[in-house]
Amino acid sequence: MGDVSAEAVTLDLLREARERVRSSPLGVINTPIIPWCQTTLPLNVSCSVHIKMENMQRTSFKIRGVANQFSRRPRGGCFVTLSAGNYGKSFAYASKHYGSKGKVVMPETAPESRATLIQSFGVEVERVPTSSLMSVVNRCVQEDNMTLLHPYDDLDLIAGHALGLEVLEVVPEPDVVVVCCGGGGLLSGVAAAIKLSGLNKTRIYGVEPEGACTMYQSFIEKKPVWMDAKSIASGLAPPSARLPFELCQLYVEQIILVSDEEIKAAVSTLFKAGLVVEPAGSAAFAALVSNKIPDLEGKKVVCILSGGNVGKDELANFPD
Repeated sequence: MGDVSAEAVTLDLLREARERVRSSPLGVINTPIIPWCQTTLPLNVSCSVHIKMENMQRTSFKIRGVANQFSRRPRGGCFVTLSAGNYGKSFAYASKHYGSKGKVVMPETAPESRATLIQSFGVEVERVPTSSLMSVVNRCVQEDNMTLLHPYDDLDLIAGHALGLEVLEVVPEPDVVVVCCGGGGLLSGVAAAIKLSGLNKTRIYGVEPEGACTMYQSFIEKKPVWMDAKSIASGLAPPSARLPFELCQLYVEQIILVSDEEIKAAVSTLFKAGLVVEPAGSAAFAALVSNKIPDLEGKKVVCILSGGNVGKDELANFPD
């Protein structure tokens, strides 16, 4: 990321990125926002909740950031990235469309079905221990002259993820917005869009698994940290990084932790209501239904479901 700081993220930058994403040939859609009352989902708190259906996005919600990244780089490049699935899927789709050569370095813990899907777009996959991800990526950059497209610590990626602007079109003045957090690219993009739009009173919460709480720990230590993360929500397990951390410190109220059991229950509850959402994409919902978000009584709340990248093999492991 070089010397890019949080001050580089302006409302004009986010609006420009939004227009690039909207006009991208990758087919990014303006996903619907559905009132909770129009679903069969349970809710124990007396508040008005709207669900942003990013799980319906083509390839994954990461396609927004990927669309902005690829629009800002020359066609036919040679790129490498690291991903547990969602970013890799969007990266592979974009690579095929733009005629770029690509490689995804994946943690060994990621489901095999995700590696197979990425390879189906003609992109190479190398599976390595989580602790070796960046060393392998650096080898590809130094020895193979590949360019790194970072899945969360990247200004273009974060700007492309400013779907908070879409949220405000439907829910102009939310009291609370709840977003999952892995590396922090989505959370920081959403939070920056909302706060820079002048909604200083809106509380924005990031949600992480207890076993992969790098942003939570980063808030405590006041710097980006690395930890040996383990969670069913593999997409939320990357280390924290500087730019997302700086933005989250500026604009995010608090990082909330949920257990793997709460995430599993959330995936099952959503599935029973006809919504296919992966564990990582269900974290914000899990925090909401587990009463982890403070002071919701009578409030206007937006919950982002951020990924539908889950196979039948994974769904079979969740409770009925």
